[in-house]
Amino acid sequence: MAQRLRGEIAKVIVGQHDTVDLMLTALFSGGHILLEGPPGTAKTLLARTFCQALSLRFGRIQFTPDMLPGDILGSNLFNFQTSTFTLSKGPIFCDLLLADEINRTPPKTQAALLEAMQERHVTLDGVRHDLGSHFTVIATQNPIEQQGTYPLPEAQLDRFLFKHILGYPSVDEEKRIIDSSGNASAATDPVTAGVSAVLSGQDLTAAIATVATVKLNPANLDYIVALVRATREAPLLSVGASPRAGAL
Repeated sequence: MAQRLRGEIAKVIVGQHDTVDLMLTALFSGGHILLEGPPGTAKTLLARTFCQALSLRFGRIQFTPDMLPGDILGSNLFNFQTSTFTLSKGPIFCDLLLADEINRTPPKTQAALLEAMQERHVTLDGVRHDLGSHFTVIATQNPIEQQGTYPLPEAQLDRFLFKHILGYPSVDEEKRIIDSSGNASAATDPVTAGVSAVLSGQDLTAAIATVATVKLNPANLDYIVALVRATREAPLLSVGASPRAGAL
């Protein structure tokens, strides 16, 4: 299953094997992943290609400085014909959400994702709306030192299973990227490149259930607890890892 997904992604993405493996790990373990890297390192293209290879409901949010929480969650609109309120769902109502350049919007708007990422549901006007057990966030961001970005709140960073920093490709990989870009028939769009869905919702449910049966060795448990607690005493860290970090 994972090998088929890697094969589809390789139709568009050159290299980035470690990144793809981490994305698969997050998907099968029910976690979220944050991809960080300088502009032009295919963060968005990788996320789009990954989503295209999955037969799941896909949503995308292009974060901007003027975005409001309602642009993400949706809102209840009054219907004058029926004199009732109707829910207009936002892009967060999906299985796989691409949160593109998430750090280009202020923390107030970023916080709209907190409930969804932790509990996989959102609350609008006191009413709970489930997002489904497959709800997963693949977020991308540019480094904080880039102009026009906002640091993610600690509470939100704590909800990501992985934060992966994308580096630049190797010499050979960069040659392949440039060579394919110079080819008029080369496709950088996943659909045009022929990326097809090879994993259904039922397949994902079965994979997650299989991962959940893996037992944690007591020695590994002791190591995880020791590692998490050590981060709280490290003088170079302002904030240590939370119990949720250990549970993830």
